[in-house]
Amino acid sequence: MGPWQVPGHADPSNPSKVNFVVCQLFALLAAIWFRTYLHSSKTSPFIRHVVATLLGLYLALFCFGWYALHFVIQSGISYYIMIIIGVENMHKYCFVFALGYLTVCQISRVYIFDYGQYSADFSGPMMIITQKITSLAYEIHDGMFRKEEELTQSQRCLAVRRMPSLLEYLSYNCNFMGILAGPLCSYKDYITFIEGRSYQLTQSEANGKEEIKYEQTDPSPNTAVAQKLIVCGLSLLFHMTVSKTLPVEYNIDEHFQATASLPTRVIYLYLSLMAARPKYYFAWTLADAINNAAGFGFRGYDKNGLSHWDAISNLRILHIEFSTSFKMFLDNWNIQTALWLKRVCYERASFSPTIQTFILSAIWHGVYPGYYLTFLTGVLMTMAARTIRKNIRHYFIDSPAIKLCYDIMTWMMTQVAISYTVVPFVLLSVKPSYLFYSSCYFCLHIACILVLLISPLKRTQKGNKEQESIQPSWSKKQGQPGGGGGGGGGGRDDEEEEKGVMGHNSYSTANNFNQKREITCRNTTLKQ
Repeated sequence: MGPWQVPGHADPSNPSKVNFVVCQLFALLAAIWFRTYLHSSKTSPFIRHVVATLLGLYLALFCFGWYALHFVIQSGISYYIMIIIGVENMHKYCFVFALGYLTVCQISRVYIFDYGQYSADFSGPMMIITQKITSLAYEIHDGMFRKEEELTQSQRCLAVRRMPSLLEYLSYNCNFMGILAGPLCSYKDYITFIEGRSYQLTQSEANGKEEIKYEQTDPSPNTAVAQKLIVCGLSLLFHMTVSKTLPVEYNIDEHFQATASLPTRVIYLYLSLMAARPKYYFAWTLADAINNAAGFGFRGYDKNGLSHWDAISNLRILHIEFSTSFKMFLDNWNIQTALWLKRVCYERASFSPTIQTFILSAIWHGVYPGYYLTFLTGVLMTMAARTIRKNIRHYFIDSPAIKLCYDIMTWMMTQVAISYTVVPFVLLSVKPSYLFYSSCYFCLHIACILVLLISPLKRTQKGNKEQESIQPSWSKKQGQPGGGGGGGGGGRDDEEEEKGVMGHNSYSTANNFNQKREITCRNTTLKQ
């Protein structure tokens, strides 16, 4: 989740957090300098790789001291494994080693040092590096070992067909733009950015035939960076003021539980968890702005010619706050991690992909028991929500007025369910998490189990024929591309929804600007 991983445990004035903000602001200035003076049109890829890597390691050393050696050790051993094991099995060995090394570091930080303290949370950057190590290992395996016909479209697009050099590998893992807070990006996209090659777009007509390819130029990211910095400022202000007055721990206060009415407790639960999110909005939006300032993250132009710098964005705030399903929330929260889970686990799982994906997510996040309680609860919530939606949603879509009422009700239910689910993620320990759930009589756990037992997941005849968008009514009026995200699906039918919590993210895998134009296999002409 990054250096600001868990809300509610350390004051923003904590030196480690101050170091994080200072380093990210320095990285922002460095990114502007990098794009201005070391642009790919002026500088060789070798120089850009070297500078990006050295700056990244310097920032890591400043933030975490000699703990930053873990980043180099993890990357170096993983590269050695790739070289000696070979492309047939390297992805398995890299996955086990990278995740195992991360887990050992998390255990040592949590149980050997200070439990619940984040004074030297060097595991945050290691979580991002682990994603990059495993993603690239699978991409090389796909590109150099598996047959073309065995790959899905996304795997074919991301496949890497030559082994990267050590410098390229370290640059990808430890560059200054993403070493502290990510986000994850594909190796192909990063190399294309460093080498300065244009994105390739394919014009697709309604009959499915692909027309001529054309190149996109690299527009100025200044407007996008300025907008994201404004969001950062507002998020930080909210976090340092409102968030302090709504601590999540108050949900398990004995006096509050004994005296507050049920509606009051539910409202406070929602408000306290909503107030815990702006710190993530700040950290992830700032990380996105840094990448954009360096010239990385350009997704394309819309039909009106407006440029969009959100190719590696990690969240969509309005779609999070107005999500009308559990899946929609997850598809718009920590987007790049959701895509990583989908690509390395969900798509490749031989059985129970949703459960395997949640387990991997819990292991990756860390070793606090609260993480596992949250993700196990999330499995129940996801399966129950999907079942309910399959069985009843089609009754509420014929009339716009009824659809609006349905969206409002599902929004309320989703926000309460999300808040109920993530409380252990914030409280960390078993005892306070148990106190919270027991004070609620495990009501949503029981409700989910009853739903799964009584209402089997089935597709109704009307649901089969459904082709309408399932985006919330008010979200359609926002005028934002990709509205609706994952849980709503933005026009996907029930079959697409059934692909699960880590299934396709409509915003990431389809061009929402024009139904007849889609981005396909970026850099298909990339020299391997």
